[in-house]
Amino acid sequence: MPFSSCGTEYFNIFYFKIMNNTLKWLSAIGVEYYCHEHPPQLKVRNNTELTEKPQVKLMSTKETAFNMNDKVHDNITLARSLADKADNIEELKESLLNFNGCELKKFATNTVFGDGNLEAKIMLIGEAPGSIEDLKGIPFYGESGNLLDNMLHAIGISRKNNAYITNTVFWRPPANRQPTFEEVDICRPFVEKHIALINPQLIILVGSTAATSLLGKNSGITKIRQEYYFYTNKYLSAPIQTTAIFHPAYLLRQPMQKRTSWYDLLKIKEYLVNNRLLA
Repeated sequence: MPFSSCGTEYFNIFYFKIMNNTLKWLSAIGVEYYCHEHPPQLKVRNNTELTEKPQVKLMSTKETAFNMNDKVHDNITLARSLADKADNIEELKESLLNFNGCELKKFATNTVFGDGNLEAKIMLIGEAPGSIEDLKGIPFYGESGNLLDNMLHAIGISRKNNAYITNTVFWRPPANRQPTFEEVDICRPFVEKHIALINPQLIILVGSTAATSLLGKNSGITKIRQEYYFYTNKYLSAPIQTTAIFHPAYLLRQPMQKRTSWYDLLKIKEYLVNNRLLA
């Protein structure tokens, strides 16, 4: 039986409430933009809750940007101060656990600091914790971590014996999205001090975010990989040889790239052997 006008109005209100709840859920998991080819035109009558416009004080774009940049700058300054004071790994970890200047921490279950041999000559730096890493508090855990461990094992590297692993940010971004430039910059002082305290002889950057942010390159991982660079920061007394590989999560999505990744690993092994970095 076709809808009456009353039935149509009820349907529109019901549909609106469903969509409103859906949008709230999407926002909670980190979705920031919603696209629809033909947005629905809802006509709701005599419903104060749905038609009443909230009184919102709007700020100008310039004012909002200024306040945001000012807050980010303050958080970076605080992070730098804490990193400067850390004289060992335990102090750095404690400072990070007490640091609340990164918004990601509010939504994370754990601070994912690092894993592996603290005396390692090889340091791997990834992008950000995923959902499983967030639950376990360990970088590169689960399917992605298993693949990375197998890749490293094939060329004589293991986090237990001769490698140490961390990320460019220490908390999981909502919905496993990429970290923003601001989030990376806020965590950067801790990452730089982390590198200096481990003091490896080779850094392997895992994935595009780590490669571009730490090397300051505009190119993607496809162009950065297979080359060697000198990485340095204010805490290091000498530059460190650095290279990059595809992220294992990318290889799980694009298995055809595993062959290319294998050649990258062989080149890394050659470097390690030539420089006597493998036992």
